[in-house]
Formats: sequence, C-alpha cells, structure tokens
Amino acid sequence: MASRRSADPGTLTFTERARRQQIVECAIDLIADRGYPSTSLAAIAEAAGISKAAVLYHFTSKDNLDRTTLTHVLDQFLAYVTERVERETEPGAAVVAYVRAMISYQQANRRHVRVITEMLLDDKGGTRLKTPGSHDTHDRWQALARLLAAGQETGRLRAFDTRTTALAIGGAIDNVISYWLVHPDFDLDAAAEELVTFTLNAIERRD
Repeated sequence: MASRRSADPGTLTFTERARRQQIVECAIDLIADRGYPSTSLAAIAEAAGISKAAVLYHFTSKDNLDRTTLTHVLDQFLAYVTERVERETEPGAAVVAYVRAMISYQQANRRHVRVITEMLLDDKGGTRLKTPGSHDTHDRWQALARLLAAGQETGRLRAFDTRTTALAIGGAIDNVISYWLVHPDFDLDAAAEELVTFTLNAIERRD
C-alpha cells in the first residue's frame, strides 16, 4: 500500500478520519498499558486489526503518529480546561476553575495522563523533561499567567510575577498528579481543594 503524502484533515474522507482516530486510540491504549518505548508501530497495527503498511498510509511515519497522538490528547485536555475557565466571569474564580479542571480532567483520564508523561518525560523516574521547555506545550503556563494578570488588573489579586506564580501553581498540580499515579488510593478530590487554598493564599490581596 502506498504511503499517503498529505494528512490534511480537510481532504480526508469520513472513513479515513475514523480510521485515523481508531489508530490514535489504539496508540493511547498501548502507551498507557506498556509505556511509550514499548509501543511499536507493529503493535499499534495489530491492536487496530490492520497492517503496518495501512498505519503508514494514514500517518507516513511513527513520528507523525506519535505527534498526532500527543496533540490529540493535549487538545482534549486544553478544551476541557478552557471550557470550564471560560464559564467564570471573575478572574479569581477563573483561576480556581483552572486548578480544579486540571485535576479533574487528569483524574477522569488516567490513560491520557500516562501518554503525556510517557511522551514528554524521560524513563528515569519520570522526573526529567526529554526536551527542555516542553512543559510550555499548548500555551500552558502562559494561559494561567494571563488569568493571573487579568486578576491583577481588576485589583483583586496582589502584585506578583505572573510567570513565576503560574509555573509554581502548575508545578504543584504536576507533583500532586505524579504522586497520585504512583499511589492511586491518594484522595485526589481533597488534594484539589488543598491546591485551591494554596493558590488563593498565593495570589489574593490581604489588605
């Protein structure tokens, strides 16, 4: 089977889009179960019930499939958080919504969390980024920094460096999730409320 030269979603048929989605979901399942290094193109093809050549027809290479899979997961994550943040009209409430949404999405989508950690972190305990700066993926800390800046403009949040604070809040969320992945009996709902308190104590005006 010849390799597809273009994967422009606008040119794909309904059947092709469905097949691509099936392949991506198989990749997510395998990465979540086996880990990223052990998820081969052949294994993905077998899970999807198609040939390796058929996978390459849709994605042209393993790297393209990997990028599509990670982008799919991050896009869903971003959409979930954004939708909940945009419900709020008050900046402080929007920041609280951000923290809760970051936790609740990951709690409900453990497979996606595994994909993100497996593909962005190295295999030495999952603590070091494979690519420095990759934590900036999908405008993550920048989006939170903009929420914080908006709150400062209203006068409801104290003066602070928004980048540093956004990175600190994001790091706290990441560490709580990392602990939960290893200790699934950890009360993540209670942890989310502690993170909300931690965040509000860090950003609210006290005068």
